[in-house]
Amino acid sequence: MKLVATQDAVGHVLCHDMTQILPGGTDANGNELPRYKGARFRKGHVVTAEDVPVLLSMGKAHLYVWQRRPGWLHEDEAARRMAALCLGEGCVASGEPREGKIGISAAHDGVFLVDSERLAAVNSVDQVMVATRRGNFGVRAGVALAGTRVIPLVIDGRVVARAEAAADVAAHGPLMRVAPYVMRTAAVIATGSEVKSGLIQDRFTPVVERKLARYGVAVTWRATPGDAMEDVVAAIGEARAAGVDMVLCTGGMSVDPDDNTPGAIRRAGARIVTYGAPVLPGAMLLVGYFDPDGAAGKAAAAPQDAAGKRDARPVPVVGLPGCVMYNKATVFDLALPRLVAGVPLAKRDFVAMGEGGLCLGCDPCTFPHCPFA
Repeated sequence: MKLVATQDAVGHVLCHDMTQILPGGTDANGNELPRYKGARFRKGHVVTAEDVPVLLSMGKAHLYVWQRRPGWLHEDEAARRMAALCLGEGCVASGEPREGKIGISAAHDGVFLVDSERLAAVNSVDQVMVATRRGNFGVRAGVALAGTRVIPLVIDGRVVARAEAAADVAAHGPLMRVAPYVMRTAAVIATGSEVKSGLIQDRFTPVVERKLARYGVAVTWRATPGDAMEDVVAAIGEARAAGVDMVLCTGGMSVDPDDNTPGAIRRAGARIVTYGAPVLPGAMLLVGYFDPDGAAGKAAAAPQDAAGKRDARPVPVVGLPGCVMYNKATVFDLALPRLVAGVPLAKRDFVAMGEGGLCLGCDPCTFPHCPFA
């Protein structure tokens, strides 16, 4: 930082805000009131020839400016490099940097995905930071996703380079992305002999339909096969043959002897990812996939598109515990955005839900803006 005459400051970067006060009227006692008071020039502003008369009128005969040094970066230049670490699919910068900050927003609807380990590595580098909203939840186009900030006005370029090395975008891609929703249709298989016989009304399917509709998924196939293992297996096979993007089975998910849904899903040929999750409510959730070239293909052929081409995307199959019908937010709500976006889920994804996976039963429920989320 150095002090220079204002006339010699053109092209230099201001090191602090410059406040301007413009006179206004007078109060009842004849005291002059300011018409305007605020920062006319912000820290980091590059002085232009047009700025010089204004600065002189503000009484600024001399200015403190950034003294350029080889290898050092202005905060806005560094901010652009930090933002570049974040701009994956569906992520856009929200305008030009200001005071070393750039916001990141969603370009389209989808599920927001963050590489948590690499994000932590970047934030372990002093003098730079990236703050994001919680990952793995659905977002709408235009909402804020993240913000980057370079702490000092000028920063050693080697610091930014360390953050870039921690992100290693060339090897792993950007730190975050918004995966668009790709699932469009679903089948709901409501198990239970009482539902099949009509003794009770199926209140589970309407709840599932509403949850799916939030993500643009329509239930196009329904069945009430009862409790018999072979009947549930047959219904799952028929749903697959109908070409739906997702199969959901409701009820029969506990460990009681007559709860056959988990066994039926296995027998239908699904590859089971998890049966059980460290989340309350929803510990009895089952998630699996029908792989087109795997065991699932033996139970039912993968659906074809209009051209007769087999769909190579695995079809999720989910066993929903009864709590999904009664509770506004459950483990199903935590997994659903990624399922609809076609993001492959593994056992570790459900293990990670344990921290923060206890619903506090708030009244009213504010999911997803709550500790459960």
